[in-house]
Amino acid sequence: MILAAHQLHYLPWLRYFHKIASSDTFVVLDHIQFNKNGWQNRNKIKMPNGAFTLTVPVVQKFQQVLSEVQIDSRQPWRRKHWGALQSNYQKSPYFKEHEPFFRQVYESSWERLNELNDEILFYLLKVLGIKTRVIRSSELALKGEGTERLVGICKELGARAYLTGSYAAQVYLDPILFEREGIKLLFQEFDCPHYPQLYPELGFIPELSIVDLLFNC
Repeated sequence: MILAAHQLHYLPWLRYFHKIASSDTFVVLDHIQFNKNGWQNRNKIKMPNGAFTLTVPVVQKFQQVLSEVQIDSRQPWRRKHWGALQSNYQKSPYFKEHEPFFRQVYESSWERLNELNDEILFYLLKVLGIKTRVIRSSELALKGEGTERLVGICKELGARAYLTGSYAAQVYLDPILFEREGIKLLFQEFDCPHYPQLYPELGFIPELSIVDLLFNC
């Protein structure tokens, strides 16, 4: 069984869903430390002048875990994000098909970042037809940090292979710990496919949020 794991992200990009679809079990790391410089609360869409980053404002605390991260509701981010999606994608072929869901998301109040990202993730998995089993790390009895924790997840769920991105393997992972437990380390091979986008005069922009592909294709 191939296992992959990743933090909950906001409007994740294609690479994220490719990793989920390439695994048998995907573990959502929903209670690890929040990375204020990461993509857990932001992602990019395409606008007439290029890529634009949508950021969900959060109330930051030192060494805060994801499950505790609160959204800063004092800022009008929901109106701004929904307005950006509407104004930039309303002419795309499939925007209307997904408009009811995203309208509901941005008309709802969200207290915690995980709740928002979880709602969006499972909708996207459904409409993309991805059948991979998804488990939240908060449901597991985990110990350790970093690679030790990932090896523990694999052992607890009976995975004999762990799928990782090449960058993560170089920076964060210790391959020896996987080898000691007889767990094969697999590396995600992903090249962003070219697909029809709005504003073709800008050329193709890769690594955008999955909604760019969803609305266009």
